Amino acid sequence: MKRIVIIGATSAIAIACARQWAEKGARFFLVARNGERLEQVAADLTARGAQSAQCHHLDIDKLDEHQAMLTRCVAELGTLDIVLVAPGTLPDQAACQADPAVAVREFNTNAVSVIALLTPLANTLEAQKHGALAVISSVAGDRGRPSNYLYGSAKAALSAFLEGLRARLFKAGVHVVTVKPGFVATPMTAGLPLPGPLVATPEKVAADIVGAIEKKKNVLYTPWFWWGIMTIIRNVPQFLFKRASL
Repeated sequence: MKRIVIIGATSAIAIACARQWAEKGARFFLVARNGERLEQVAADLTARGAQSAQCHHLDIDKLDEHQAMLTRCVAELGTLDIVLVAPGTLPDQAACQADPAVAVREFNTNAVSVIALLTPLANTLEAQKHGALAVISSVAGDRGRPSNYLYGSAKAALSAFLEGLRARLFKAGVHVVTVKPGFVATPMTAGLPLPGPLVATPEKVAADIVGAIEKKKNVLYTPWFWWGIMTIIRNVPQFLFKRASL
């Protein structure tokens, strides 16, 4: 029986992951900002076979509430086998360009608040000397594209943080997986003009995440073809890249 913490537990990808673990009788500690939706997710997981599903309401941007959540989490589960960190927003790039306050708020939610949360969480995992930590970043962090460079820069910061954290926690027997999804059909992307053939379902991405944790992958591009796409984009020369509309 796995003891699993999911932060950002009401996201479509997180729910899809949790459902796979629920079928194996996992115990959950679920964290999210929307308390009502969180309770619905917990009930769904229990119905699918989860041994238990405790809920904790948290706005990740309230940094002073992180430690209380983690303290309760350890009290409820005892040990943490898997931690999935999945909160985030998809900012409006134009709004970020127009208003510095919006830019800072979105950067904080997608990078600073997550890094703040990962810091005490990493200390807890390091002390117990086992466990897996999977954090959802994005392919957008691989290069600053004009269409979403605020979001991309936040995810780039998060990915760099995770690379260092992985090397640190490896020595304590804890594995860190950086998850880089491409386009995913979720409520967050609803209505966006996404290229159909490149859009994955949350269930597909979740299966890849669960598999990556089991196989102790370091970085997961999901679906797999995003590794190739981003390799090409990263290697476009700057004099061409700045003329592109990506």
